[in-house]
Amino acid sequence: MNTLELKRTANEIRKGIIEGVHAAKAGHPGGALSSTEIFTWLYFQEMNVDPADPKKPDRDRFVLSKGHSAPGYYAALAERGFFPKEDLLTLRHTGSYLQGHPDMKHIPGVDMTSGSLGQGVSAAVGMAISAKLSKDSYRVYTLLGDGEIEEGQVWEAAMFAGYHKLDNLVFIVDNNNLQIDGPITEVCSPYPIDKKFEAFNFHVINVEDGNDIEQIAAAFKEAREVKGMPTAIIAHTLKGKGVSFMEGQVGWHGKAPNDEQYGQAMADLDRIGAELEKESGAYGD
Repeated sequence: MNTLELKRTANEIRKGIIEGVHAAKAGHPGGALSSTEIFTWLYFQEMNVDPADPKKPDRDRFVLSKGHSAPGYYAALAERGFFPKEDLLTLRHTGSYLQGHPDMKHIPGVDMTSGSLGQGVSAAVGMAISAKLSKDSYRVYTLLGDGEIEEGQVWEAAMFAGYHKLDNLVFIVDNNNLQIDGPITEVCSPYPIDKKFEAFNFHVINVEDGNDIEQIAAAFKEAREVKGMPTAIIAHTLKGKGVSFMEGQVGWHGKAPNDEQYGQAMADLDRIGAELEKESGAYGD
């Protein structure tokens, strides 16, 4: 996909997030929206995955360590073709396979059940060292929240990964600066995040705008070239990105839009989609 196609895909994923959370009347839209370009790049450009064969042995692995951002993960999987997009409307409903947090037993494309913060990243590290021991070529990616990295288990996993030189492993931190109780600087600041990862023998890439697909692309390209150490991509993002009244608002960490807000959110995303279509026409795409 070219950059414009990836931007359009990201916008469709954002629509899926809003549709799912609105239908559920519950969920976590803020951090899902801030992570959208990351999900887009991983599933439409970076990772070796096949929706027709979700468990193929040589696939790249992904662990959503910040499991509450499942609406974004699900929307990306649906957009990629792992399951029907209309199933997003069953999010969190009784009997739905799309639970509030990822479930590897029932959701096609999900490699690890997650939700208890700090634990997903340890599973990702285990996958990465397994690949090394069995001489498999797959890569492992895990997405963490910047509030999540206040958990000690994250740094145990990082210490292990750095010590074992797991260059097939990429940590991505969605650094939107907000967690459930407010700005991370006012709760339990993990800054400086980059220096901490460097101290654990990671190659660190700071992405100034983690909602810019070209900057995300450059970061993942650099990560692929790193040898002898794991990589941490620190992506500075905007919580609620793409929905005007959610952007930068901690209150949208974990609540669903009502009908009126849903209409406004979808109008915002439709407007972005129209602008991208105009851009497409201008370049003859």
